[in-house]
Amino acid sequence: MSVYLSLVFQQLIAGGTHIVAKATLHDVDPATLTLLRSIVTACIMVIVMLLKEPRWRIERVDYVRLLWLSLLAVPINQFIFFYGISRSTASNAALLYATTPVVVLILSRVILKEPATWKKIVGVIVALTGVAFVILEDGFELNSTHTYGNLLLVVAVFAWALFTIYGKPMIRKYGAFYVTSLVLMLGMILYLPLGILYGNLTSLSSLTAPDWGGVLYLSIGTSFLGYFLWYYALERIDASKVAIFSNAQPFFTTILAVILLGQGVSTTFVFGGLLTISGVILVQFG
Repeated sequence: MSVYLSLVFQQLIAGGTHIVAKATLHDVDPATLTLLRSIVTACIMVIVMLLKEPRWRIERVDYVRLLWLSLLAVPINQFIFFYGISRSTASNAALLYATTPVVVLILSRVILKEPATWKKIVGVIVALTGVAFVILEDGFELNSTHTYGNLLLVVAVFAWALFTIYGKPMIRKYGAFYVTSLVLMLGMILYLPLGILYGNLTSLSSLTAPDWGGVLYLSIGTSFLGYFLWYYALERIDASKVAIFSNAQPFFTTILAVILLGQGVSTTFVFGGLLTISGVILVQFG
């Protein structure tokens, strides 16, 4: 039960990512935001690791896999996500990230040899249908203005799916927190040259309190807690069963919009939510 509670909490955190990222990117460019986020997260990880893990070790055979996970986590997934959503919309990003279970289901079958049972396949379809009902209620913008951003978000989705798949063997061997910490610290180091080169560091002095609040949310909430909880669940259940929970992101995003922005809840939202929950349950029993 703790696994599913952790995933619900993780998706609640992730649900606010689209709103917070879009708002913060109004004042901070994607390269700079990724740099700030990765530095803050890495600093927290170093402190916690020094207290929790006095001896850091990774076997030589896993160096390449650790490097690959670090590239996927920060320079590819985080930076491209920010870059993509800055040129698209939060609703488009939520819908595209809701396709994660499909990508993970296919890759987990090919790479991890997890069984793709009929319940998992039907559950993913049902859950995606529920997400589509909610996101498409007000229309889905896929015009020339947002096409480039949407394509970048597709790349970010594939990076997150690969991060999920290739992380499974590592967290089984070393543990979720240990791998998450090393990945995010090394990811920051790998991204650092790009962030310094393309980031606008002179703009830091003009950032407002809400901007720094967005940076902290994305660093402490989404990265520090969100990544760990994702790997914590992945350590205990199938990758496809973890990934299906990403379908809850649009609903948590909408709930936060209701609380923070006074957005109304429609019948379509309730119906779509019930479909998605049904799909998630079906996958868990697959």
